[in-house]
Amino acid sequence: MNTYRKTFKFDAEFPFEYKYRDATSAQFELPNHVHDWYEFVYIYSGRGTFFIDHSFYDAEAGDIYLIPGNTIHHSYPVEDDPKRATAFYFSAAFVHDTSSVGEPFHYLQPFETAQSKQSFRFTVPEAYRNQIVDLIEQIHHEYSEEKVGYRQVIRMHIQHILLLLNRHAEETWGESLLRHQAAALPQWIEQTLSYIDSHLEEELGLAIFARNSAVTPAHFSRVFKRLTGMNVTEYVTAKRVMRAKEMLRLNDRNIAQIAEACGFGSIPHFHRKFKALTGMTPAQYKHSL
Repeated sequence: MNTYRKTFKFDAEFPFEYKYRDATSAQFELPNHVHDWYEFVYIYSGRGTFFIDHSFYDAEAGDIYLIPGNTIHHSYPVEDDPKRATAFYFSAAFVHDTSSVGEPFHYLQPFETAQSKQSFRFTVPEAYRNQIVDLIEQIHHEYSEEKVGYRQVIRMHIQHILLLLNRHAEETWGESLLRHQAAALPQWIEQTLSYIDSHLEEELGLAIFARNSAVTPAHFSRVFKRLTGMNVTEYVTAKRVMRAKEMLRLNDRNIAQIAEACGFGSIPHFHRKFKALTGMTPAQYKHSL
């Protein structure tokens, strides 16, 4: 299963979409996918598994998932008890506020915390959770009614949700906000996913992973694809492209240097894989920033 690039249809002045209290069966779930927008997910009920970046989570009622842009993720619902959730998708510009009003705070901080901690599932006390659910309902009402100023109200409610998450993180020093991944994974899979992240510039492949994990290549391949939804080559390529996007955004290296740093053997191969996953060449992507 190839990694899928999710795109959004939106007004350029209102970069926001959402799914409200949606219960999706496995056959209609998107495959492993990435997008540039930020994603907020609230679980009301049901069961399932999230695969985000290189972590697996058992979804439970009350869970909140914050998925930064350019993060590989996928959801696996349980057929006899599919999870019901609301998801918001928005660009960084949608919640950006240029006025700091004298304090070091920005609305994307919870996503940055999730990224830095490599833990994307959040849990908050009931009082915060009730406020967040109420704000979700208000967003849905505003979007449905489309009264004058509804876009501004939706943006303010999204900002309020992110403020509540950030405030709780500050109150608890981050200890009770983040919940770690499900522990039912084979240890060698966890170690391999971490190894890939830290060795993208090196030669990576099934034979290396199987040897490091002390399992046969056939067994490794079977378990890896069952858990991640991708074969080894697809996963490594997707991670390399995501790393390249980050480097294109954050540093001044040229495209050849970035290709080499991300483990691509040649510039044409880098261009081909980058465009297949992002819809743009590396140069076009850098120019769009």
